[in-house]
Amino acid sequence: MDKNVKALKEICKGVKMGMDSISYLQGKVETDELSNYLKHEYSMYNNILKKVDSCFANYNVQPNDYSLGQKAMLWSSIQANTIKDTSNSKISELLMQGTNMGIIEGRRILNANDDLDTEVKKLLNDFVCYQEESVEKLKTFL
Repeated sequence: MDKNVKALKEICKGVKMGMDSISYLQGKVETDELSNYLKHEYSMYNNILKKVDSCFANYNVQPNDYSLGQKAMLWSSIQANTIKDTSNSKISELLMQGTNMGIIEGRRILNANDDLDTEVKKLLNDFVCYQEESVEKLKTFL
């Protein structure tokens, strides 16, 4: 598989997992401030997803979704981790854990592939930088 397509698929997976995580957690949020931030973050992820989908067209590849098994694991993990605690701190912690995994994988791809197409490299770098900014904002809710 082309390294550019592989990078796009990783961005797509990270974005969709982030959006699903927010969807699963949104109803558990106790304050308007965190709820509003999550709506903003969801919108940002959606904007990135549109760019990724557009970029896939350059490689004649259809955007993908992550597996049903991964979705089920994500949902069950969120449910298990919020049974007793739905505080802003707990929700922020869960989001930060997932976001940090995305940052690590994104940086790993960037560091290992200096020769990615310019558009893919920029998109991946923008996604990672956005995730890093998100972690800083989520820290304020701990």
